[in-house]
Amino acid sequence: MSDWLFDLGNSRFKFAPLQGARAGDVQAWPHGAEAMPADALQALPQGDVAYVASVAAAALTRSMLEILQARFSEVRVARTEAQCAGVRIAYGDPAKFGVDRFLALLAVAERREAVVVAGVGTALTIDLLDADGLHHGGRIAASPTTMREALHARAVQLPASGGAYHEFANDTADALASGCDGAAVALIERSRTEAAAVLGRLPALLVHGGGAPALMPLLGDAQFQPALVLDGLARWAVHHAAR
Repeated sequence: MSDWLFDLGNSRFKFAPLQGARAGDVQAWPHGAEAMPADALQALPQGDVAYVASVAAAALTRSMLEILQARFSEVRVARTEAQCAGVRIAYGDPAKFGVDRFLALLAVAERREAVVVAGVGTALTIDLLDADGLHHGGRIAASPTTMREALHARAVQLPASGGAYHEFANDTADALASGCDGAAVALIERSRTEAAAVLGRLPALLVHGGGAPALMPLLGDAQFQPALVLDGLARWAVHHAAR
């Protein structure tokens, strides 16, 4: 038997075995436990403890927790904490700080260096953590995918996907890709520049989330960390097991 990590996001469901203080090999499924076929649900792991982080809707979270409770001896749900494993959250009310952002900070805190963390999923989230584990706050915006979908919803002639990034595009699909990706890149880069002004040095940039790969070629020395939330959940699990 073993312990497993589960990350239920707004668009994807990811899980991995807990290996030491890290996530093992990650599997990712399209969003929605209620939309998963029965044979897929039966393929979910079984074990001793399931550690769960969810930012999905309450109904979907309940559905997944019921499934996991039938497959694990114990299910533990991660919540944002004001202080944990050396990380101190800037929010006055930690419950209002998304658990995915909190766990990403737990994962990067082990580096003991100043870091801007950008998560590119349904939303674009940006957070600054200094070398002492102090969170300086962050931003939330629409991700490029969500921007495209919102534009398409208001103007159906604008395609919701497709196109390639160019600094000055000469067709609509490319212009949309360039504008939406470019908006995200500009916000990330401005955040990093302002972080350098706050801290007195340029912080590292770590990027995660399903929409991150498309932005990586535009972000210079950024580091792609696809399992950041699960790694943070692993650190949360180990921290609480030791208490």
